Amino acid sequence: MTKSTPPSLKPVRTVAELRENLARRRQNGAGIALVPTMGALHEGHLALIRAARAKAAHVVVSIFVNPKQFGPREDYQTYPRDEAGDLAKAEAAGAELAFLPSVAEMYPEGFATTVHLAGPAVGLESDFRPGHFDGVATVVTKLLLQALPDFAFFGEKDYQQLQVVKRLVRDLDIPTEIIAVPTVREPDGLALSSRNLYLSAHERQIAPRLYAVLQKVAGRLQAGHAAAAEIAAGIEELRAGGFDRVDYLALCDAESLAPLAQLDREARLLAAAWLGRTRLIDNILLAPREGLHNLPGRTGM
Repeated sequence: MTKSTPPSLKPVRTVAELRENLARRRQNGAGIALVPTMGALHEGHLALIRAARAKAAHVVVSIFVNPKQFGPREDYQTYPRDEAGDLAKAEAAGAELAFLPSVAEMYPEGFATTVHLAGPAVGLESDFRPGHFDGVATVVTKLLLQALPDFAFFGEKDYQQLQVVKRLVRDLDIPTEIIAVPTVREPDGLALSSRNLYLSAHERQIAPRLYAVLQKVAGRLQAGHAAAAEIAAGIEELRAGGFDRVDYLALCDAESLAPLAQLDREARLLAAAWLGRTRLIDNILLAPREGLHNLPGRTGM
């Protein structure tokens, strides 16, 4: 498909405006891609927008800080917001439509529906952020039904969220293809995140150790070492390296996220750890030493 320069980005703030603008774009049969975000756009988000632009003729980015996925003691009120900066970055990356709904537009008075998943939504983040994936699943379901995109793009950095979204789309027969985009990292390995803005200068020096420990543990697991011992050693290394608390370091099936006692299939090593008030998450792909060609249940990602 030949890509032309997109027109100036158009912001819309209601579901009715969104659907009207997308209906006009659908008339020529061209594909539509959605990039859901909570704003505070960084290079990771822009990679999603550029990937969407390469796949579809029309790209819409949603910018909505979703209160339903924040716990009562989490950072909803202080979550970074920069609407003007976000719109400029989204346009430069190739988006032509931005959906910026208010909380009242997304959850009008009397709103009484929650989308709840089991499967990949159980454990890991859910153990430490109860209700988080109910909020994620509800808002993503609404966005997909509001925009009805052909494609929606999500980053692998939030890997459990990605698997939750894939599962809900499959279970609810939503006609959108979910496309994963690899994690974008700083040169020292730190996964890009809007919450990295919370890190102090000292914490920023410590933060890349999360990815370094993941790599180290992954290497030893792929060399055949016992998972329980290596994960315990990795947790201790994070604590010794300056992290205040480790919520989890876990080896899981790459698709179902079921815990694994050994690396016998395609897997993900996932971690969440705290530096001061900043909670960092990251993950990496693992495969047994014999490679991926004969593994059951490959995800194709």
